[in-house]
Amino acid sequence: MVSVIIPVYNMASGNRLRFCLESIVRQSIGPDTMDIIAVDDCSRDDSMSILEEYGDAYPGSFRAVRHEKNLRQGGAKNTGLSLARGEWISFIDADDWIDPLFYEKLISLAESSGADMAGCDYRYTDVQSFEGGEPVAMNLPEQTGPLDDDRYRSLIIKGGSLVTKIYRRELFEDPPLRFPEGIFYEDNAVAASLMLRSRHFEYIPEPMYYYYRYGSSTTTRITEDRCRDREKSAEYMLRKAREDHSLVRYGPEYEYVFTRNYYINTLFSYVRNVRPVSASYVKALGDRIREAFPDFRENPYYLKLTDPEERKYIELQQRNTLLFILKYRALWFYRDMRKALSRRG
Repeated sequence: MVSVIIPVYNMASGNRLRFCLESIVRQSIGPDTMDIIAVDDCSRDDSMSILEEYGDAYPGSFRAVRHEKNLRQGGAKNTGLSLARGEWISFIDADDWIDPLFYEKLISLAESSGADMAGCDYRYTDVQSFEGGEPVAMNLPEQTGPLDDDRYRSLIIKGGSLVTKIYRRELFEDPPLRFPEGIFYEDNAVAASLMLRSRHFEYIPEPMYYYYRYGSSTTTRITEDRCRDREKSAEYMLRKAREDHSLVRYGPEYEYVFTRNYYINTLFSYVRNVRPVSASYVKALGDRIREAFPDFRENPYYLKLTDPEERKYIELQQRNTLLFILKYRALWFYRDMRKALSRRG
């Protein structure tokens, strides 16, 4: 049995929640072999009513739970984990959907190979359909099989999305592994720890998860609060790495992932999207990454994987925050203007 955990918050409009739930209850393995836990995180729309409909239609398979306090997706996932009865765990975002063979293929692969974690690719799409969309590779073939140090290092750096995978429930137990609550980017906080708990990973290079992107998607809105949540998520990841002593063994990998999530992604998304820009916030961000990892710019993954243009602007920010803000905003003003002019023909 697979426990499917679905965090839900204001997903009733645009048929988003129903389309997601239909893709789950219509899985080829059948709802009788599924333990579906939908957690409503204090929605203000009709989401809970929709969940109750499915609970009535599938009483042995579908449980609708409502939070009394908004805990964000991490809290909803933790609630689902506390209630899960299945041998396998899966997380599905309430505005996404999955191929009818998603669970059949992943569970069959995992059980035939002895894997405790199995995953696939996904498609970016802005249409509720099982056709089209941009395929995105989540993992690498060389990451599969019984896991050793090289594969662990690779999975820390590029573990892929948590929603495209299934996990044996034991990976979240002894000791319990839980998501941070009350913040966004909760998956980033636990992904590395989860990868290191696995002993065998298998992967199907086929896009069977549909990642829905639309104008009001939470992933498209950048605010200073979201940026601070990204910082908190990275700090949570580093704290877990210290607690389970994996930071010592995989120091360069954690240093790079922390730098990428805490500093690089936050820095560029903040300056490009947030108005007004706070120079003091940007400067403090640069100061804090040096406090955490003084030599982060010498990390081999940073030198190999960070875009050369981004490295150039990072050097500038480390020297002069105000000049960095002016030049980086001017760069994107120019690029956006060119794009707008090209659309006009």
